[in-house]
Amino acid sequence: MRKIGIGLNWQGAFSMSDAIEQAKVADDSGVDHLMVAEAWGRDAVTTMAILGYETNRIRIGTAIINVFSRTPGLVAQQFSSLDALTNGRMIIGIGTSGPQVIEDFHGIPFDKPMTRIKEYVEIINMLLAGEPLHYHGRIFNLDRGFTLRHLDELPRKHIPIFIGSFAEKSVRQTAAIADGWLPGHTTRSKWRDEVSTFHQYVRDAGRDPSTIEIKASAGATVTDNPERAYDGIRQQNAFYMARMGDLHYNAYRSFGLGEVADEVRRAWREHGSAAAYAAVPDDVVHALGYAGPVEGAIDWIEEQRDAGYTLHGVSVDERDPKKRAAIFKKLVG
Repeated sequence: MRKIGIGLNWQGAFSMSDAIEQAKVADDSGVDHLMVAEAWGRDAVTTMAILGYETNRIRIGTAIINVFSRTPGLVAQQFSSLDALTNGRMIIGIGTSGPQVIEDFHGIPFDKPMTRIKEYVEIINMLLAGEPLHYHGRIFNLDRGFTLRHLDELPRKHIPIFIGSFAEKSVRQTAAIADGWLPGHTTRSKWRDEVSTFHQYVRDAGRDPSTIEIKASAGATVTDNPERAYDGIRQQNAFYMARMGDLHYNAYRSFGLGEVADEVRRAWREHGSAAAYAAVPDDVVHALGYAGPVEGAIDWIEEQRDAGYTLHGVSVDERDPKKRAAIFKKLVG
């Protein structure tokens, strides 16, 4: 079976009734996970609570929430409550975001992001395990020995923590402390190298690579209109290159797309979004995602599995729930 997942984007129009219907169809069709994004629009936790209540089996997580606007104690509270609600189906997906969002939306200094990630993971794990919270770090110093008051309601003492990371140092830290990795913006030709490098980082940390999940960043869209879907891939990546700060821009550069990212930024700055979209070449678009028939999507996912990825993002462009369910079942295998 292929571990496929769907996502709820933070951009664009949103209907909760549609989201519930999508989640239920995916849940009934064997889809492994549903990931909810968060930036500066809808919060992820409200949506996850509703979808968790409406589903029975599918794992639900964030991709990602930032580690600045919530304390680790609050994250432990929220996700432990959600884990109780869903009988142990949550994934905590965290990342640093970038200084633009953290400082200019949340009003918090973007300081020591890697240290904050590490301390977040340690504190959340302590609280979920029921350990008294005596913690002394570079950022958090907690002396009162608090424990979560609802530990007896929790279905497990650990919730998997996935980390979104791009730069080498942060990826190495992810390999040492996370249960899963959320890489970003990886082109098809780099898949095998990316996974191989990450597995070596995991071994360097004294861990077993088979215990760490890796979500492929290049998703597959099943559609009768691949041109429209590829336009969506083009627009999304242009937006991340030009408008999501240096974190994502540098990630594209690290995967050999520096010249493209530079041109996209210049085009957006001088001529607007349409020019930026047009600056993303077709071959780059096709390297960052698949769109077309279900058979091609299966081949795409199998190539990712061969490279070592364990989780795979999909989108199904089909309004009819029964037809969508049939496609999901084919993708799962």
